[in-house]
Order: sequence, then C-alpha cells, then structure tokens
Amino acid sequence: MSDARPRVSAILVAPVKGLRALPREHVELGRAGVRENRRFMLIDTQGRMANGKRLATLQAAVAEYDDAGRTLSISLPGRRALEGPVELGPRLPATMFSAALEVDEVLGPFSAALSEHAGTALRLVEPTQPWGAVDRGAEGSTSLISSATVERVARQLETDRPLDPRRFRMLFEVDGIPAHAEDGWVGRPLALGAATILARGHVGRCAVTTLDPDSGERDHDTLGALAGYRRGAGTTEPLACGIYGEVLEPGSVRVGDAVTPC
Repeated sequence: MSDARPRVSAILVAPVKGLRALPREHVELGRAGVRENRRFMLIDTQGRMANGKRLATLQAAVAEYDDAGRTLSISLPGRRALEGPVELGPRLPATMFSAALEVDEVLGPFSAALSEHAGTALRLVEPTQPWGAVDRGAEGSTSLISSATVERVARQLETDRPLDPRRFRMLFEVDGIPAHAEDGWVGRPLALGAATILARGHVGRCAVTTLDPDSGERDHDTLGALAGYRRGAGTTEPLACGIYGEVLEPGSVRVGDAVTPC
C-alpha cells in the first residue's frame, strides 16, 4: 500500500530579500527560520527596504550564501559573479514596511553592482534581528503552499502552461493535499521532517506574484485570479494563497519529507 501522506515537494530560499528564489534539497530550520533565507536585504538612500515589488528587475539577480563560511556570491545578467566574505560596516537605521529596524551595511562590491543593475542607489545590509529580513518576524519565519493550490490559481488564470510556483516565494511546497487545504492547518502544529512548526496565519498576496520569477517581467494577473475566487474566503489576510508559521522544534527538512498535522 502506498504512503499517501503530504510531503515536501520543493524548498526555496532567497538569501537576499527580493532577489531570485533558489531551490534547495534540504534546510535546517532554527527557532528564527532558515539562516540562508532572507539573511540580507536592500535599502534605498532613505533607509527604506527595496524589494521585488518596487524593483522587479531584482529577480534577475542571483545570490548564493554560505552561512557557515559567511561568504556571499551575487550574479547579475551580463556580468561576472561577485564573490567574497561578508564584511560588515556601520550600523544603520532602516524600515521594512512600517517597522523600524537596525541593519549592518555589507561592505564590498555588492551594493554598487546591484545599484547599477536596478538603476537606483541601493545598499546591501544585514538586519540585526535573528530572523533577518523575513516579513512577519519569528512568527512567520516559515511559509508553505501546496502544489495543488498553485495549480488552482493557474486554472483560474486559464493559462495553457504551468504556473511557476517560485513566483509565490514560499519556503516549502507540499504535494498530496487538495488546493488550499493548507488553510485548514492554521492554528495547528505541523511536523515537517525533523522539525515542528505552528501555522499562524494565511499569506496575503501582493504584486510580486504577478512577475516572472526569473526576469521580473509582469506576465500573469495572479491577484485578479485570486480575487475571482478567494475574495471573502475568511482568511487572516486578504487574497491569501499559502500559510506562514513559526518554528516550535528546530530540525532538518528535506525534499520528500512527510508533512503531518499534529
């Protein structure tokens, strides 16, 4: 008899918030989430967070980060990859959405290259808070969406090609459950591999989901699709697609691991 339990089908991290999301075979979930996920962010000259919603072209940039060795690599279209150790400069005030936070400037060639790519002055920084640049803090340091949910959005769009789930930028993708079945996990602990999380709420969606996850070009009206069948769904955030949560028990999570509501 086959094991029909839900399983982790993909893992995505973005070492720099707003840059391209990258697949991983496994991650270590700590109390503050995955150290390699949204460890860094970009700010403008006023200290405000700059992300893919404001600067869609950032999704064409690829960052790789090794937390153990504290080394960073950033690749930009038409340029040689920039690599080096993470060396921190002065501490600066910044804002992420409406929240104030402190960040440390990352020295080296990264900020200048990203500024040239984006066409505006940017600074690469590392937030001092343990969860890095995760939107919802420690209570939202993990996120999850089902593959069936992505397929449901694609049906609403009436597209003849698969919808790339990377546009939703979720940490975990899960198969083996119906579309939006993850909504019912909110408020419950979930075992993912060796870790346990508590699902805290539903992820409301923004314009980033309308962008191609490689180029940053707008190619699908995902918000219109969600509004067409999810408005009034009774979720914790509007136009929700996927869920977020906090880590109760740290541990390793691998592609293929079972996902079990506790």
